[in-house]
Amino acid sequence: MASDMLLQHLDYLLALAAERHFGRAAARCHVSQPTLSVAIRRLEKDLGIVIVQRGHRFEGFTEEGRRVVTWAQRIIAERDDMLADLERMRGRLTVTARLGAIPTAVPASPFISGEFLRRNPAASVRIEALSSREIARQLADFEIDAGLTYLDDEAPPGTRSVVLYREQYVLVAPAANHLMNAPEVAWSDAAGLELCVLMTTMRNRRILDANMAAEGVQYRPVVEAASVDALYAHLSHSGRATIASTAWLPQLGVPAGFAARPMVQHGPRPVIGLVVPDRAPASIVAAALAEVADDVDLEAHIAAAWDAAGDRRG
Repeated sequence: MASDMLLQHLDYLLALAAERHFGRAAARCHVSQPTLSVAIRRLEKDLGIVIVQRGHRFEGFTEEGRRVVTWAQRIIAERDDMLADLERMRGRLTVTARLGAIPTAVPASPFISGEFLRRNPAASVRIEALSSREIARQLADFEIDAGLTYLDDEAPPGTRSVVLYREQYVLVAPAANHLMNAPEVAWSDAAGLELCVLMTTMRNRRILDANMAAEGVQYRPVVEAASVDALYAHLSHSGRATIASTAWLPQLGVPAGFAARPMVQHGPRPVIGLVVPDRAPASIVAAALAEVADDVDLEAHIAAAWDAAGDRRG
């Protein structure tokens, strides 16, 4: 086996697995398509198997090919961890930390990424908004180093977690709305508003739906979106409302002309935490992110933002 080229071939294979298209995979690797195709064929020859189902275009992987992709993910992750460990020994991490975050946790992510960059000034961070299920998949496939997600029955298996905060829900609506005069808002009352909420693929939406159902009501949102920013954008200059997490307040606050009131709490408040793969040896980047999560008091930051929003609570 031509082991001196194997790691590069595995990089190409993982790009193909991610893009599922030879041309896009080649562009991702900054090589020509023929170069990538030849490398994949060389890998097939070295391993003595067929990896890719070929027709006029990429048609998927064979059963053996899918197994090779799984091993390639592990091997490349171990290579990257080795390089990061050597950088750490030299006192300088230059890696890119890959962080997946559910949409409701994206506004809180700067507290993690900011402290990570302060401790590792030569590093960088890539944050992607993902569903809780996609975070679980990408952690298992070594595509991200850590995830900000719910720590409940949907938490990814094979991970360890650090609790960051518990979600508290508040109604953000025009300050003139009569509901803003109440000490807290019933979900059945909020159901009558023009609500902007996240899409049904998001765990947060399923939590909101369950709270509505607990009060025996159904509701029909006027806007469904895939990001918190999109929800806030639809509040401006309108009579619409949203049910927000107080974790959004440090970054997004309460829009001018709006107020925020607590929602009635049904059951335990959902827990948000940082999850990293539970494997040995531990990923250097994942361990560094977990160390930051252990040290950052996100609950205190969120509580301070909620206190600061006091003049816009109605």
